[in-house]
Amino acid sequence: MAIIYKEDWVTTVQERLSEMTKWKDFMKVDITNTRVLHNPYRTDVTVNTLTPYSAYTPAQVALTDETVTIDAPFVASEIIDRADLAQSGYLSQMDSAGNQGTLLNEKIESYVYSQHALVTDFDNASIGGGAGNIIVSPSNVDDIIRGIKREISEAKGDELAERNGIFIVWRPADFEILEAFVQANGFATADSALKGGAKGGMEYMGVTNYKSNLLTAGHLLAGVKKVYHLGILRDTYGQIVVNEKDPGNVSGISITSRIDIKVKAWNKIKPVLFDVLVA
Repeated sequence: MAIIYKEDWVTTVQERLSEMTKWKDFMKVDITNTRVLHNPYRTDVTVNTLTPYSAYTPAQVALTDETVTIDAPFVASEIIDRADLAQSGYLSQMDSAGNQGTLLNEKIESYVYSQHALVTDFDNASIGGGAGNIIVSPSNVDDIIRGIKREISEAKGDELAERNGIFIVWRPADFEILEAFVQANGFATADSALKGGAKGGMEYMGVTNYKSNLLTAGHLLAGVKKVYHLGILRDTYGQIVVNEKDPGNVSGISITSRIDIKVKAWNKIKPVLFDVLVA
């Protein structure tokens, strides 16, 4: 009788989910069973001039608690025909399990990029051109990097950037332009995989430059690392449900993985995260 190696399937899915990814490198990730994430903060106090022997007035500092609910579920479910299951071995099942984990990671990444409306717009005017989307070219690829760094400074994010680092996620064609620019100008670069284990990027101009084919059309993502918040529900992440009773009456066994996630750009860090609008 053909069987599903449930424990090993779960282990393989979890191993694939635990691999280092771009979004794990630049996002602040909370894996939790808490339904609502909180971000309490106080308004900044004003620093005033003090006159010796004169009274000063303490300012009232307001407390704000921003919240977001982890309520965006996605499911990866497949049915294996009973004959196919009988004719496939252990390694075939582990390949399917690994693929399921890879697809879940990719869904999280594409979901993060799809939430571009949460962050600050950065367009052609932001690099000194006319209004509209940026056409990435060899003549402006470095301008984009410098412009993002300038906007972070103007938002008083230098200390945060120095502590966490800065990132940009480029489309593959944009990344090719950046690589050509780097080579043409004779600069030495470091593969980001050598530094933090993140895949598909390089360190250049003080920025971790990634590439991804999962970006939403017309949008790049950039800003300070580890402040864009991603919540993942712990008890559905990396778990499976196996239905051996012919789901859908198709004489098969289904294996289902699920993720529940949510992205949030908190108000105080939104000015240092950018939706780079590109043509």
